Amino acid sequence: MVDQRTLMAVCGHMDQVAGVRQMKFQDGRASGLRCALVENGPVEMPLMLDKCLDPAWIRYKGINLSLLTKPGLQGRNPYDTAGDEAVRSIMGGAMFTCGLGNVHGNRVVDGVEHPTHGRMRTTPAEKVSMDAFWENGTYKIRVSGEMREAQIFGENLVLRRTVETVYGTREIVFTDEIENQGFEEQLLCFLYHCNAGYPFLVPGLRVVMPSIFCSPRDADAKAGEADWNVMEEPVEHAPEQVFQHELAADRNGNTFAAFVNDELQIGLCIRFEKSVIPYLTQWKSLAAGDFAMALEPTNCGFDGRAGATEILKPFEKHVNRIRFQILDGEDEIELLERECREVLECTM
Repeated sequence: MVDQRTLMAVCGHMDQVAGVRQMKFQDGRASGLRCALVENGPVEMPLMLDKCLDPAWIRYKGINLSLLTKPGLQGRNPYDTAGDEAVRSIMGGAMFTCGLGNVHGNRVVDGVEHPTHGRMRTTPAEKVSMDAFWENGTYKIRVSGEMREAQIFGENLVLRRTVETVYGTREIVFTDEIENQGFEEQLLCFLYHCNAGYPFLVPGLRVVMPSIFCSPRDADAKAGEADWNVMEEPVEHAPEQVFQHELAADRNGNTFAAFVNDELQIGLCIRFEKSVIPYLTQWKSLAAGDFAMALEPTNCGFDGRAGATEILKPFEKHVNRIRFQILDGEDEIELLERECREVLECTM
């Protein structure tokens, strides 16, 4: 890590190498979409101010790691997420935040409609703050904001998000504080839909994670259960496959799930605390034109709402922390595989 004095001797302004600045798209469906473009040297990531501060993409040394679906980048959605129209607004991205009332498909519970993947993913951020500064010899980049899911005579849930990274590193940390600011108990449902895409996602990409139990959602997933951890060749009209995993944790209660591309020798690892985020859903699509995979830390089962979810009491808070770590080179991938074996041994 280069110290401040040495770096500033050759770099007149830190924006040459790292920082954060606001940008706005001006064309097509993305017109008006505001982002905080974070650059920390090797990693580039635009956080969408109009969509829960979710990252539109993650690029490492110019290589795209993330999914962009056929609808493409979009600004504030005129149809939001109502009913099945959500499939026209789901653009993928490096991650989109599902919840807080539902995380999976469109459904009606007790007469109330809960849209596909919930409302949070299209909720604009308020009270946005962006900063880049030297602290204790490191150059830190931080973006924060607040999203609210609320209705009159209904819920009042607030998600405060802080995204942090350090110049020259390959890690990004998302910290979410979710608070029930209403006067009634509320179900808390969340899922972090972390998506891999081309050219990182190709046939042969594999998943490395300490899975101790894999449950297929339906017959389509059951047919592909033996190969849940690898991407095969694309197939026209192939049905999506969804699996629910329980992961082992290390002695500190932490676990992970990672995409690994052996040809590029790059991995993308998602780390989190199992006691706080107990499950992982895996979405796999081999369909030609919709070729994708997602690893999704969550507190929900397949139903996305009525299953294993939490209750937030009035003014109670819940904190999630998701850490993205980019692996570079055969040695780092081997270390991850060794870690996976050691974590699995902890359960024996």
